[in-house]
Amino acid sequence: MTIADNRTRWLALYVLCLGSLMIVLDVTIVGVALPSIREDLGFSETSLAWVVNGYLLTYGGFLLLGGRLGDIFGHRRLFVAGIGLFTLASLACGLSTTQWMLVSARTVQGIGGAVASAVSLSLMMTLFTEPAERAKAMGIFGFVASGGGSIGVLLGGILTDVLNWHWIFLVNFPIGILVVVLSLRLLPGERAPMSGRLDVAGAVTVTAALMLAVYAIVNGNQNGWTSARTLGVLGGAVALLALFLVIESRVRSPLVPLGLFKLRNIAVSNIVGVLWAAGMFAWFFMSALYLQLVLGYSPLQVGLAFLPANLIMGALSIGLSAKLVMRFGFRKPLAVGLSLASIGLLLFVRAPVDGTFLVDVLPSMILLGIGAGMAFNPVLLAAMSDVEPSESGLASGLVNTSFMMGGALGLAVLASVAASRSHNLRLGGADELSALAGGYHLAFLLGAVFAAAGAVIGGTLLRQAPLAAGEHAGHAGAPAAEASS
Repeated sequence: MTIADNRTRWLALYVLCLGSLMIVLDVTIVGVALPSIREDLGFSETSLAWVVNGYLLTYGGFLLLGGRLGDIFGHRRLFVAGIGLFTLASLACGLSTTQWMLVSARTVQGIGGAVASAVSLSLMMTLFTEPAERAKAMGIFGFVASGGGSIGVLLGGILTDVLNWHWIFLVNFPIGILVVVLSLRLLPGERAPMSGRLDVAGAVTVTAALMLAVYAIVNGNQNGWTSARTLGVLGGAVALLALFLVIESRVRSPLVPLGLFKLRNIAVSNIVGVLWAAGMFAWFFMSALYLQLVLGYSPLQVGLAFLPANLIMGALSIGLSAKLVMRFGFRKPLAVGLSLASIGLLLFVRAPVDGTFLVDVLPSMILLGIGAGMAFNPVLLAAMSDVEPSESGLASGLVNTSFMMGGALGLAVLASVAASRSHNLRLGGADELSALAGGYHLAFLLGAVFAAAGAVIGGTLLRQAPLAAGEHAGHAGAPAAEASS
């Protein structure tokens, strides 16, 4: 199904991007406001983490289920429901006056965000079936996904400084209403729900497994990675995942057909997604900590420091990235992009305690902006290229889950490594700033390794599929030009 009016299709894409940006922003915009939230509502250091973790828990847990529900009941219907739930939960967050109210609303926000995110890519594939247009649209969408996090730091700093922390949530309410109204007018409607039964047992087990895994990861540093609690929760997640695989191999209509993972581009792009998300979180979070805690930047200055990378990323994503994929296929732009990002992270490894923006920050930001702008388009296109229309929501949910889990796991590992290194340096007699910088340096190095591994795996194992007109971008029977619902 396509929309005849070309202008309407592009407007519909911008609506999808606005909804996705709202969800991506919410992960990072909260970080800047956490000190204010803690002071206002009386959170302890431990309980404050649940303002972030409550959202991550349900967001990570419901991505796969949300994607499959979209395939069964209709992608537009699920996108509107997800954005609607996210918007109402945002209002509840903004009006919160107690700890339990805020944390509860954040968990509901995560469910709405997961459902909307899981079907957004499949809706975009529906809107754009011509390869060149699809590559361009995917570039715009990729910029929102990759650049939204650092935009969140900037907006969070402005809203918290100028108004108060409540507005980082309340601002979502009018935007969410606008997205719902425009989605109903511009997105293609489904004639009828698709055939298929919901695999309830599979849905329950995989959602519980993902939620347990996220819980273990986000609390690993606090509880200890080898503690009985962490290992027990991880063991429970593995056991549920094993049970899920058994269920999927036996039911008639599985939530996740296991044959999907035999498709090379699906498997490889999800592995690359995990590695790249881990590297990206090294960039975003560790460099923000370096700027704020070592160089003494304010939250607003940190956001502005990311502006050059965002501008470069946007220019590449919207313009050059699509042309590179059309000309060279998936492998080369992905390998070059992630290699440049890896070099950008390596430059941060030498960032000194008394670093300056022009010499020690800007070169890394430029390389990371170029790398991210080049890499996201081929990763997302490759992830969706092998699937039939009836499974596009599931593929969208899978790649979102890969980015989510890769980011969460990567951040947990990087934070643990950085803290351990800083502690050892303090014991060795280093001053506080030098110890902090040394910890971040090791995290940047590890992030560079993640990005480089993604470049090698994607550059060698993805099926080479230039999206030139008339060429197939998927397996036999699923050319990219036909991946519409």
